[in-house]
Amino acid sequence: MKLPSLDPSTFSRLLGVVSDVTLVMDLQGVIEDVSTGRDTMAALGCQAWVGRRWIDTVTTESRIKIQEMLQSKGTPDLMLWRHVNHVSPLGNEVALQYVLLPLDGGKFLALGRDLESLAELQRRLVETQQSMERDYLRLRHIEARYRVLFDTSSEAVLMVDASSQRVLEANVGAQSLLKETGKRLVGRDIRECFEGDSQGEVQSLLRTALATGRIEICSARVAGLPSAWTVSATVFRQEGGAQFLVRLVTRDAVTQSPDAGASETLSEAMERFPGGWLLTDTSGVIKSVNEESMALLGLTASSQVVGQNLERWLLRGSVDWGVFNTSLRQQLPVRNFATGVRTLSGMTLPVEVSAVYLARPEPTYAFFVRDMDRRLQGGVLTAPSRATPFADLTQLVGRRPIKDIVGETVDTIERMCIEAALELTHNNRASAAEMLGLSRQSLYVKLRRFGMVAEAEADAS
Repeated sequence: MKLPSLDPSTFSRLLGVVSDVTLVMDLQGVIEDVSTGRDTMAALGCQAWVGRRWIDTVTTESRIKIQEMLQSKGTPDLMLWRHVNHVSPLGNEVALQYVLLPLDGGKFLALGRDLESLAELQRRLVETQQSMERDYLRLRHIEARYRVLFDTSSEAVLMVDASSQRVLEANVGAQSLLKETGKRLVGRDIRECFEGDSQGEVQSLLRTALATGRIEICSARVAGLPSAWTVSATVFRQEGGAQFLVRLVTRDAVTQSPDAGASETLSEAMERFPGGWLLTDTSGVIKSVNEESMALLGLTASSQVVGQNLERWLLRGSVDWGVFNTSLRQQLPVRNFATGVRTLSGMTLPVEVSAVYLARPEPTYAFFVRDMDRRLQGGVLTAPSRATPFADLTQLVGRRPIKDIVGETVDTIERMCIEAALELTHNNRASAAEMLGLSRQSLYVKLRRFGMVAEAEADAS
């Protein structure tokens, strides 16, 4: 390629495009001029290199590369880009890539490119690879724990594909229970594992579990066994689609406990209880709900609420939960606590909540919820003979100015509301202030005005 002669300004602009740092040196490698094409190179202090040897501006391991480039004298056969590290005034290393070109008059031209962006990509690549290796190792550990639990379970457990209804995995208990000469369990249709009169029940069980997302249970006869078994199906989703976790428990094992019959009756009674109830752990995570609670919250499946925190559904959130948790943690029952709940659609409903602490089989909170709107519509609190509140105040008309009557009444109502909030929150004034819609300072002002707190205590707050 034949290029016309370039004037100095054009040549300088060309160097600024093809390189980030340009050095002009004599044959001994002493830098005579420096030009930077990027503002970021100013932090490297390149202008201070003028008058210094090029080899003195680099780190120890890069000195041999500088010597080799100067010895090659820019010979075309030996013109290679070399990676060199400089030390910045801040003490950190900056990576550049150089190539050396000979100039007329016994000079050298060194073109340098900034490798910081490439180094950043390399660092990110290494960090990503290390993160993937950690995730892979964690998944290996999770899979190992799952496999141990799966194979050592005393129950027969199957993994079933939801679309084909074929067995994907079976633990040792399932293989021992459902083994049949000449047939492998994995890959078989799940219905083939049951007697003909029970296959319809199993088919209906899987369809219902897939539609509702809940744990469904039925009774079925296993192929080759005389007694009926309890079959439960739980649906979960993976990358390949929906799958079922099917468990088989002998009915003898279910009924071997002397209290099993009473527990089953109690469970059915609570499921059909006309009021709503929820079971949570001691941190507030919902474990179970009945149909009435689901209807109250506007839900279609228990999976929409199970696993979530109760605070998410309470009108006052952490304030209401703090009242419940404080009492229940001390194993004190909560009776007729007035609050509100948020439905799935965002509506707010007034409710009345009672709660108890259950110690067995593990610490649990049981909440009983009543819809106050339904009570009012049913006429429970609308008896015509009910007296008008503060009816005695009408006797003061004509004796005292209405301004004094209203002022005293407001003070009385404020005091009653503050006393009720303090009682509900067990004298937790921060929670009481939030429940009343007041700041803590405003609450202490009212407490001091009503003589409900000592002067020194109010000032310390």
